This record gives sequence, structure tokens and C-alpha cells, in this order.
Amino acid sequence: MIEKHIVLEDIDPVMFYGIGNQHLQMMRALYPKLRIVARDNVIRVLGDEEQMASFEEATERMRQHVLRFNALREEDILDIVKGHRTKDEVPEGVVCYSMSGRAIKARSENQQRLIDAYAENDMVFAVGPAGTGKTYLSIALAVKALKEKTAKRIILSRPAVEAGEKLGFLPGDMKDKIDPYLQPLYDALEDMLPQVKLQDMMDKHVIQIAPLAFMRGRTLSDAVVILDEAQNTTPQQIRMFLTRMGWNTKMIITGDMTQIDLPRTQKSGLVEALQILSGVEGIGIVELNRKDIVRHKLVTRIVNAYERFDKNNNSNESINKD
Repeated sequence: MIEKHIVLEDIDPVMFYGIGNQHLQMMRALYPKLRIVARDNVIRVLGDEEQMASFEEATERMRQHVLRFNALREEDILDIVKGHRTKDEVPEGVVCYSMSGRAIKARSENQQRLIDAYAENDMVFAVGPAGTGKTYLSIALAVKALKEKTAKRIILSRPAVEAGEKLGFLPGDMKDKIDPYLQPLYDALEDMLPQVKLQDMMDKHVIQIAPLAFMRGRTLSDAVVILDEAQNTTPQQIRMFLTRMGWNTKMIITGDMTQIDLPRTQKSGLVEALQILSGVEGIGIVELNRKDIVRHKLVTRIVNAYERFDKNNNSNESINKD
């Protein structure tokens, strides 16, 4: 008889063991010659050497399954123990899985172009109206890189610009003041990573979320770096951000040209950057449009209505000037 300790790294043990330890009980039934005891993220196994080797291999496959799909079902455990592929392993084109087990993948041609541009370039600009999945898909690509260990950390940033409102004094410490601007990034991460694991990664600075102003002076290496709402950067800010790029780093810059919240006299840094960097080798530019909107159907209608309104206003302004 031999004894081994198996450590469940990078996953939530509760998801692995199942509700009320149902998965653990199932594993004990499948490996009757082993004594299996679990505590926190460590499994202590005692028993037959042959079954021990099989259990170790199956446990690692189950751990990888949880890491990739954010789920583990009883049928998955049976498939893995029998040496079969699980149902989740069959689909292609999936970036990662949400906490509910939903496959996160391209839902339009331009979203697929964003995924392809990320694979082919070290820096990608994704520009389009609200609801086209720019931020969500970008964060999914970053989470995938972290899980596959092609990046050591994720760095998410946004300019702290008020959307047409003057919020005045905000109570609390620095984190309390900036968190409201960064909440959409937290929301996306919480949809893709277990809450306990996400908090642990943030505590260890594996995932960092910070306003754009905090990027000055840093060199960002071994990371996927995302700048969201880049239309609200000034030319000086976006230039500063883009030059933070270090070794083994990928950058994704997202923005919506129709929602610039800067003062009218201030030029958007994103507009200028796209003009300057168009055609530069290693930089991909993907333009999404209203056909790529994946939110409620009313969002598409709203975007269309505002586009018509803007066109009419521009036409009237031209006539009045003449």
C-alpha cells in the first residue's frame, strides 16, 4: 500500500468535490481499493498502487476540466475515468466557459476577426458600438491566456471619466473612489472565474484592475493588458499607455467612437492613435458594427436610431453652414 497527496491547484475545491461532496463520494465508489480523504485543496489517497496511478491521472484530467470549463458533472467524472472525452471537450472555437458553463465564443463574423487578430498580433484595437462584446470577449481571451499559462497576469484599465455627469466628491479610500469606474471589468471577470479564486488572484496581483492614471512609469511584461473605454483617453494618455508594453505581452484596446465623454474641445486619443498606427506591423484593428450587437434586441434598435439621428443632424449642420 502506498500513500500520496494530490494538490488541486488553480481551481475551487468546492466545485471539484461537488455539493455535499457528491463528486468525492462518486470517486470513492469508482476506486474501492483506495481510501480517499479530502481537506481544503489537498486530497490524501491511500491504497492499491495500480488504482492509485489511475486515480492520479483521472484527478488531473478532472482538475483540468474544472479549470477550462468552470464545471464538473457526474457524467464528466464517468467519461474521464473511462478514458473518454467529455461532452464539453467536443466543441471548437470556444474561448473559455462562464461560471454557468456557457461557452464563450465568437457570435458574429467580426467577433471572430477579433479573436483571430489577437492570435496574430501583439496589439489589437477593437472599435465598435455598445453591446458588440468588445470588452467581454477581450477579457475572455485574457482569462484563457492565464489558464493556459501563456500569460502570468491580467492587467485591466479604464480612464476614470464621468459619462456626462459631475459626481463631485466620492466617499471612502482610493479603492472606493475608483471602483465604480471599473465595475464593468469586475462583472466580466466574476462571470468567468470562481469568486474565491478571483479574489485570491486579485490579492496576489495576478489580476490587476486600475485606472489609466496608475499606469504611468510601469513596464507591463508577461501579461495580457486591456484598456477599456479608450475613446475617453487623451492623446497623451493613450500614448503613455501603449508604450508601457513589455516582453511577452499582448494588449487589447477597446472603444466606442459614439460615446466620447471628453470635453468637446479635447480630441480623443483613440481617434488619433488609429490614424497614426494604421498599417503598423504587429497591430491589428478590428471594427465591429451594429450587426455584432449581442445584447437585448432593443440595443440594436437604439444604436440604429441614434445613428440616423446623428446623420440627420450632420446633414442639417452642413446645410446651415452653406
